[in-house]
Amino acid sequence: MNKTRLALALPFALATLASVAAAPAAAQTVRWAAAGDALTMDPHSQNEGPTHVMNHQVYDSLVFRDQAMKLAPRLATAWKITEDPNVWEFKLREGVKYHNGNPFTADDVVFSIQRAKHENSDMKGLLTSVVEVVKVDEHTVRMRTDGPNPLLPNNLTNLFIMDREWSEANKVMLPQNYKAGDETFAVRNANGTGPFRLVKREPDVRTELERNEDYWGKGTYPMEVAKVVFTPVRSAATRVAALLSGEVDFLLDPPVQDLERLSAAKGIVVRSGPENRTIFLGMNQGAAELRSADVKGRNPFADKRVRAAMNIAINRDAVKRVVMRGQSVPAGIVAPPFIDGYDKAMDVVPAPDVARAKALLAEAGYPNGFAVTLSCPNDRYVNDEAICQAVTGMFGQIGVKARLDARPKSIHFAELPKGELDLYMLGWGVPTMDSHYVFHYLYETRTDKGGSWNVTGYSSAKVDELTKAMNREIDLGKRAGMVAEVWKTVQDDVVYLPIHHQMLNWAMKDDIDFPVQSENYPYFKLLKYRK
Repeated sequence: MNKTRLALALPFALATLASVAAAPAAAQTVRWAAAGDALTMDPHSQNEGPTHVMNHQVYDSLVFRDQAMKLAPRLATAWKITEDPNVWEFKLREGVKYHNGNPFTADDVVFSIQRAKHENSDMKGLLTSVVEVVKVDEHTVRMRTDGPNPLLPNNLTNLFIMDREWSEANKVMLPQNYKAGDETFAVRNANGTGPFRLVKREPDVRTELERNEDYWGKGTYPMEVAKVVFTPVRSAATRVAALLSGEVDFLLDPPVQDLERLSAAKGIVVRSGPENRTIFLGMNQGAAELRSADVKGRNPFADKRVRAAMNIAINRDAVKRVVMRGQSVPAGIVAPPFIDGYDKAMDVVPAPDVARAKALLAEAGYPNGFAVTLSCPNDRYVNDEAICQAVTGMFGQIGVKARLDARPKSIHFAELPKGELDLYMLGWGVPTMDSHYVFHYLYETRTDKGGSWNVTGYSSAKVDELTKAMNREIDLGKRAGMVAEVWKTVQDDVVYLPIHHQMLNWAMKDDIDFPVQSENYPYFKLLKYRK
């Protein structure tokens, strides 16, 4: 998507909001807004939060995390390890139909797992241990892993099941190659088993969903919402104005600077909680030379002293106080506090020390610092661009002149996987609720088997070995030791620059009963109206 089209998206969004407001909405229509849109409707193309949010409305996974972040049945009603410790068996829900009327069967699960393992898929990292998936009968499948994998169900909460027949008919047997800019039928169209049908999809403008009256979950979930209308609006002030004026009913990402005003507004409530997400900066430490730096013939980030200097240049408490208005928890580790393997003793926030940082840079051979570009999304995380602006000033105090390149997430996340960004912002949630997910995606050496989001060039044979071993270890004590050793290694290596654990706020009309969910996934099938 080019910048011109994105620049035009906001006026279209405002026009859409105005047109929605002009006609009174039905009592069961939810009109909601957020800063950014889903990247695609292809459920296996991108492992990205807002993309999952939209696909969760239309598709189902085998299992999912409920409001309490517990694993719950979805298209699978039961799962267990068989007599063979390398094989998981999943019993599938019977009587389920896709939106086009096709029956859901084991064939669809086999197809979807195989599709998600394709090289185009950003979901393949969750399935690296799966070597075979087979149909036992119409409503039973078995997955064989390359050794015991006690956490396999945890990896399936965002792994959506597609209709094999529909995929064949529409020539989408393979996932969209997002990096190559592929445009397939599955990018703007969908046929799931989920609570809502996709009616209209205009990327970066408007998405309309309607309730699936044949949904298998009717009677189990409230299902009080008949229609969902989503409008992405990048401007924070415009989103807030839309909620206050009644043009939208629900904001997924109310700006922190307006939380007090929204909480005090008549007819509006703000609900809060900790989010399963840590915000941090990554550095390209593997390249021989940085693309954007004024240093030629060597890479400053390859020197641990430079990375350590930048780490203690960041005043995380100031970011919390000034930028986040208190809505963050300063972080010393790239892992939210409630995942398995998190160690509070490692989540120590380094005190900012400009003098020591300058000394480290001088020791590394950069007494006058250097210039580099900081790439940052401006419509993905809470106050993302403002955080980057603050951090560039802090880097400037030690002589690192960071030129800020703030851009829409559709551009940021298209470029990031190419490994060509020198210094960048990323946020990371952990849907498996386990440290292995962090290691596998962010710290493993980048290959077709792992490290798909490790674009730092960092590589450690010990980290790779332990990360693979812990995925098969069934002795909990031994596994905990492996996890702790990896955390100590990557923390000592200063691979990333953690900034904070993000807090979560949802703002909505006060007739809506909708508690926050720590993954920041609003399941609209769970929304209820106050009587």
